[in-house]
Amino acid sequence: MKAEVKGLYAVTPDIADTAELLARAGAALAGGAKLLQYRNKTAGAALRLVQARALLALCREHHVPLIINDHLELALALDAHGLHLGGENGSVAAARERLGSGKILGVSCYGRIENAHAAVDAGATYVAFGGFFPSKVKPGSARTPVELLGVAKRELKLPVVAIGGITLDNAPQLLAAGADGVAVITALFEAPDVKLAAQRFKALFDAQS
Repeated sequence: MKAEVKGLYAVTPDIADTAELLARAGAALAGGAKLLQYRNKTAGAALRLVQARALLALCREHHVPLIINDHLELALALDAHGLHLGGENGSVAAARERLGSGKILGVSCYGRIENAHAAVDAGATYVAFGGFFPSKVKPGSARTPVELLGVAKRELKLPVVAIGGITLDNAPQLLAAGADGVAVITALFEAPDVKLAAQRFKALFDAQS
């Protein structure tokens, strides 16, 4: 699958109920999410394997890449479409070597352009900056200035993803600043209608084209 890192990037919340997770993820994909990241910080290894395997099958049905958060061995075991690494979750270069050239490799760069340059040099497919707004997932995280997106677009040759407290109301300013994609957890998966929320995020990108 040739993946384009652009548009709504759905990132799963911590949900122990696999059926519920699949229902919400399926709604996000049906609504137009372009990528899905499996992120579960509370699950054990056995549950992660079950959930990731089920999500991979779902993503294949929708022709959308599944990206595994942090767990390289899980991504390799499932032959998932890619991996996303946080700042302290292993070497980007080592992950690229093990994944091979055909897989997606995303890297969290927080608010530091120098981290992004290093990630690019190490083989990243895309870089992610944030958080930009107050977030329920990471309430104590430092704020990243929106202007960094423009700097990244000028200096880097890779897709730039924004993350952190993103909603339908504040996403347009991130797109205007240069974000190729927005990674969303709460405003998508805790919406009363997940599919409708995804459609509305998708419409923000459609309006740009």
